[in-house]
Amino acid sequence: MKSVKNTSRKLRLRTALVVPFVLQIVAAVGLVGYLSFRNGQKSVEDLANQLSNQVSSRVSQQLSNYLATPQQVNGINAQAIELGMLNPEDFDTNRRFFWREMKLSEKLSNIVFCSQQGECVALERGDDGSLYTERIEAPDVTHTKRYSLDERGNLKKLLSTGGTWNPREDGWYKNTVAKGKPTWNPIHQWVDRPDIISVVSTYPVYDSSKRLRGVLTADFILSQISDFLRNLHISSSGKIFIMERDGMIIASSSQEKSYREVDGKAQRLNVFQSQEPLLRESAQQLRDRFGTFGQISTPQMLSMKINNEKTFVSVTPWQDKLGLNWVVVLVIPESDFMGEINLNTRNTILLCLAALALAIVLGVLTARSITIPIIRITKAAEQIAAGNLDKRVDTTHFMEIQEIDTLERSFDSMAGQLKESFETLEDKVKERTAELATANDEIIVLNERLKEDNLRMGAELDIVRQMQQMILPNADELEIEGLDIAGYMEAADEVGGDYYEVLNSDGVVTLGIGDVTGHGLESGILMLMAQTAVRTLNEIRETDPVRFLDALNRTLYKNVQRMKSEKSLTLAILNYSEGRVSISGQHEETIIVRLGGQVERIDTMDLGFPIALDDDIAEFISQISIELQLGDGIVLYTDGIPEAKDINKKQYGIEAMCEVISKNWDLSAEEIKQAVIDDVRRHIGHQKVFDDITLLVVKRSQLGVEKKSQPQTATLV
Repeated sequence: MKSVKNTSRKLRLRTALVVPFVLQIVAAVGLVGYLSFRNGQKSVEDLANQLSNQVSSRVSQQLSNYLATPQQVNGINAQAIELGMLNPEDFDTNRRFFWREMKLSEKLSNIVFCSQQGECVALERGDDGSLYTERIEAPDVTHTKRYSLDERGNLKKLLSTGGTWNPREDGWYKNTVAKGKPTWNPIHQWVDRPDIISVVSTYPVYDSSKRLRGVLTADFILSQISDFLRNLHISSSGKIFIMERDGMIIASSSQEKSYREVDGKAQRLNVFQSQEPLLRESAQQLRDRFGTFGQISTPQMLSMKINNEKTFVSVTPWQDKLGLNWVVVLVIPESDFMGEINLNTRNTILLCLAALALAIVLGVLTARSITIPIIRITKAAEQIAAGNLDKRVDTTHFMEIQEIDTLERSFDSMAGQLKESFETLEDKVKERTAELATANDEIIVLNERLKEDNLRMGAELDIVRQMQQMILPNADELEIEGLDIAGYMEAADEVGGDYYEVLNSDGVVTLGIGDVTGHGLESGILMLMAQTAVRTLNEIRETDPVRFLDALNRTLYKNVQRMKSEKSLTLAILNYSEGRVSISGQHEETIIVRLGGQVERIDTMDLGFPIALDDDIAEFISQISIELQLGDGIVLYTDGIPEAKDINKKQYGIEAMCEVISKNWDLSAEEIKQAVIDDVRRHIGHQKVFDDITLLVVKRSQLGVEKKSQPQTATLV
């Protein structure tokens, strides 16, 4: 009796291939779509927070940048008047000075100085960007003259005369005089152009007897902030606006006008009067939540319902030291983020259905193409196992599969094919080994070339660094009768941008110190050019500080323009003769140290201008004179010392350096220098040095005797 095999639990090959294939695709696509949708929903809030933080931070930074300009311009003008660089009664000088500031500060709409006697000079920017000047002559404050200016700031044409403007009766003038300090005046709307609102920074100017000389103003048009907000990419329908604590709109990304007409008159727009729903509704809910806008003291991210839609609202307070107190509000509907997520969800569902249908069709076709030849191979194998070695497999199929075709043909000559496979494998191994050897040789050659290039570049940098070291003064040049001198320079990179010099020719001693912006090869080259120019001017015996710095500036400015570089350097000049030193040029503070260690700090900001930044700096160069007794001296340095940071990013500071100098002033110049460098090193610790460090100590020796027959002159640059 024949045995019967149980086949009820066995699957057909076609079913075993198709069903798992389809199930895997459906499960994978469905799971990916579901997780994508869920992750998209969870990431919306995080994305909104990140976007809000980035936009609010950028807006706050831009506000600080915009509104710092009027304050800085007023401060510079006030110092110029107090130092005598500007005479309030000199209309032409004031006009030229204000014209240069307006050219450099394009964010300002006007700069004005009005004296207590009623005289005024104003520089204004027109709608087309051209500059105009107005003048009011005291005591007739109604006599106003308006001129156009040429491209160099000179008077070009008288445009109009007359007028009834008395600035001393204006609120900004009275407010500034009453406060007696720099301040912001309330935001105001222009009478002749109601679409423009601006904020005025004012600065009272007093003489040495604390009597009021007049008031400086710088006007900033707030529409520039709105232009900036409109250019921010927030979202498709998101809005951002800035308001005062009483709700008056300062600027917004909306195209809405900044004012409305009431009884035929233009009035500034309050946020609750805005026609933009996002602005109006978000402000209303903020007031409901906080009571008043004045209660908003910290940045917050809120979720609100506006027009029955979830909306993210970021509110950030912004203040400055002169009293501005504003609020920045960013409003982003959730739909701006969810629209694409919903679209992706629909696309995912459709793709899942399409993938399912395609998977079923492909599964059936794939199963047929695999199972039919396998069945034929199985039957042929059974016959070969039975001894029919001449049996061949039919290789004509609906779909040819290379692997199955190879399997079918292997039955014809299995032993010969096996031997052929081994031989082919050995040949491939040898061929591959040869290819790897060739590739290895090429890699070795490339590595050698790379080493040569690195050595060449290192050698070039080393040459520049050696040139810097070679042009520094040697020990013999520091030996000058009547003076004790010590210098130190260390570059942050292979090539630095600092420079100091000691020259002695015909009884004239020239010591130099300068600081090029940045460091590296480009800064090092500019430093070498500066040294060459200083040496050349010294050799031709140019001692006038104005001509010296002006000629050096013009030389370096033209070279920097040729290099298409933005580098510049600070430079100071000190002329020493028979115990008196005059200081010129703009650099770090010059430190005067008296016998006993008393320190005096001289600010050089108003004694010059950065070199190679402008082609003509002669009008900015000035000088002061100081008497030095025996035991007194001078310390010069670059910003690499006070700005050196420890591991916690804390700067070393000028005060710490002055303290070390004062305590060690009874020592030699070399010992004083080393004490400062050691203290800076102690502060830095293991932190990397990020800027060049240069120090020059000059001490009038108590032991040396200055020659009276040949006066010595020292120039410190």
